[in-house]
Amino acid sequence: MKVLFVNKFFFPHGGAETVFFQERDMVQEAGYQVIDFSMKHEKNIPSDYADFFVDNVDYHGKHSIFDNIKVAVNFVHNQYACDQFEKLIKAEQPDIVHFHNIYHQITPSVIKIARKLGCKTVLTAHDYKSVCPNYSMLAAGENIDLDWITGSNINLFKYQWQDGSWPRSVLLSLEALYHRTMKSYEALDAFIAPCEFMKSMILRQIPSANVDVIVNGIDASTTDIGNDGGYFLFCGRLTQEKGIVTLAQAHSQLKGNTLLKVLGTGPMFDHIKQHFDNVELLGFQTGDALTEIIKNAKAVIVPSEWNENCSMSVLEAMSYGKPVIGANIGGIPEQVLDGETGYLFTAGDADDLTAKMQSLADDETLVAAMGQKARARLLNKYSLKLHKEELIKLYQSLLAN
Repeated sequence: MKVLFVNKFFFPHGGAETVFFQERDMVQEAGYQVIDFSMKHEKNIPSDYADFFVDNVDYHGKHSIFDNIKVAVNFVHNQYACDQFEKLIKAEQPDIVHFHNIYHQITPSVIKIARKLGCKTVLTAHDYKSVCPNYSMLAAGENIDLDWITGSNINLFKYQWQDGSWPRSVLLSLEALYHRTMKSYEALDAFIAPCEFMKSMILRQIPSANVDVIVNGIDASTTDIGNDGGYFLFCGRLTQEKGIVTLAQAHSQLKGNTLLKVLGTGPMFDHIKQHFDNVELLGFQTGDALTEIIKNAKAVIVPSEWNENCSMSVLEAMSYGKPVIGANIGGIPEQVLDGETGYLFTAGDADDLTAKMQSLADDETLVAAMGQKARARLLNKYSLKLHKEELIKLYQSLLAN
């Protein structure tokens, strides 16, 4: 079996890339040949197929995506990426093409090329881009109901989708309209949804889709149960939709002296620093320093106010035997068993979050018991071994058909 993996970043960049490289390694370890297609970048890891990669495009850089018509067109349909992709497939003749994060720099137009050339096609839905113009399903900070954009294509243009910018919003809507009209996603033999919530979103917009739920995984052989270091922990980008302000407010209402440590950077960093002096901001951490901070937390808080998929932050916490207090939104309730491996709270409700944090701050025995159950749940449901088995099983079923 030859499997062509497609992702616009070919270096560690976010949660999507974590899963992308995990699966790439799994397939190689299973004895199959791996082929790569991505974007050129100075941070890329080496690849034998780098000559086929598309040119680097940074839509968040100095230039605006509206500087010229060509850039805007490539945002929707990148013909150069399609040409390079077709050359690679003809040269290597993969059996399966597995798409990950392909939007904007590569574009979903490449899906139909793989199908046309006889490959089986799979896409992992790391976000909601296949069903909504904005990958986060947020408009002006509010979660989008997909009913708003179902039916008439005019509905795609009714909402302010991106960065408070109507021009950006219109371009994203045009992109969605183009791929809806071209039926780009209908050319997929299968979607992989990392949670049941994501599956339900895909089926609402693409009822004919074949969707397999394959949850993300963690290599638990590299982790073990840590200690209760007496502090709550947040790991992630400091943005409004990640719920960092709600968390800081909840912590300020907490009785006692349990610390809150925050790992990460982002646009809300200065706001938290200025308004919540009892929060310890640790910035961006990697390696052993990062591991020790997670391993010794009392519990990890995931206060998201957008529909998380299968959160890697939750899985990392569980791998170290940490209870998780998570917002009852998106895929988080599928990961956290309320009252057993942690707690769920109403997203955006600081008072509810405070109450759940207080329960763990006051009871070390409960922290330890929940942590052990969290670790056990990870081993039973979210192991990389199980993820690998489910992925290979999907590949084989597609080829058999």
